[in-house]
Amino acid sequence: MKFSYTHHMQYDFADSTGGDWPVPNRLFDPAKGAPNFREHVDQKIFAEECGFDWIACNEHHMSPYGLMPNPSLIGAIIAHQTKRVGVLQSGSILPLNNPVRVAEEYAMIDVLSGGRLVAGFMRGIPHEYVAYNVDPSESYGRMYESIDLIKKCWTEPEPFGWEGEFYQFRAVSIWPRPVQKMPTIVMSGDSDLSLQLCAAHKSVLGILRLPSLDFAKNKVADYRALTAKHGWTPGPEHLMIAQQCVIADTDKEARALFAEGIRYFNTVLMGGQRTAQQLVLQKTRYLRNKEQVEIRQNRLKTAQEMSLDERIERGIVICGAPDTAVRQITNLQRELGHGVLNITCKIGNVPNDAVRRSMMYLRDEVFPKTRHLGEATAKGVAA
Repeated sequence: MKFSYTHHMQYDFADSTGGDWPVPNRLFDPAKGAPNFREHVDQKIFAEECGFDWIACNEHHMSPYGLMPNPSLIGAIIAHQTKRVGVLQSGSILPLNNPVRVAEEYAMIDVLSGGRLVAGFMRGIPHEYVAYNVDPSESYGRMYESIDLIKKCWTEPEPFGWEGEFYQFRAVSIWPRPVQKMPTIVMSGDSDLSLQLCAAHKSVLGILRLPSLDFAKNKVADYRALTAKHGWTPGPEHLMIAQQCVIADTDKEARALFAEGIRYFNTVLMGGQRTAQQLVLQKTRYLRNKEQVEIRQNRLKTAQEMSLDERIERGIVICGAPDTAVRQITNLQRELGHGVLNITCKIGNVPNDAVRRSMMYLRDEVFPKTRHLGEATAKGVAA
């Protein structure tokens, strides 16, 4: 089992953001926000000391939900200040960015890290398109074309031209080239079309939102069926499951921290963002049909209303004392067969000292008892 650490670098100090979009940046207090931002970066770097295999950076805009408008900036810091971990860019939102620029930035991180880039190709969540005034209905088309163009940037040794539907370049020849011939690719599989894209590119499938174990099981089954059509079989290393995690001395203490984090997440971080997402889902073709829109809207509503007890009962969070966390991670892997667990210990405004304590509990007591998970699954796939 590999463990990935992700941190959205959210803002901890807002009392309320209301329902407006974008969220007014007068709510950002630099005197509090700047040192907290540095602490968030330091936590990412600390993840290497805590035994994580990958450290993840992602892209979000115009809200306290995430303060990384350019994840490559943070990825470069991590690449320079670590020695072992994979630098997971999970990642630049391809339809919002110039794909040649993404190819260059990712290649730069791969060179800086000595070949440790893990390349996340993400379509983003709906409100990002409002922020950058990009038509969400074009998101799939831009995504497909961007991936093909980026991979050609990395593998074509001579200058080439590109005449696509969304991107045109007279001549492309990126410097530097990546150290790796082709970095590991990670994509989210939230929709049927995203699953098809993952299968076609032999990507790691990231299930980044987990409303239920049945939801994840169905995604994994669909992915395996699609990869079979493309002539290959994914192993555990091709499945990444995301989990929120709080570990404390006791189950009671962990639950108290987690519950407050969820409250802040739902009432503050998701305030204006939820409004923007609903507008995109209702007014555009970000999703391809009405059924998918209804599924996404129901999922947003369910996530907002679900209690912590329900999340624990469903097996979709890690919350408790170290032995409890070991049981939860073991049960999750038994159900889904994944080989990568993407963990965030910063849920809402969980205090930073509690975040670091969770990370150290993972290092000292949880990882040693769970790192072997996936070996039996891998042997079964190989057989």
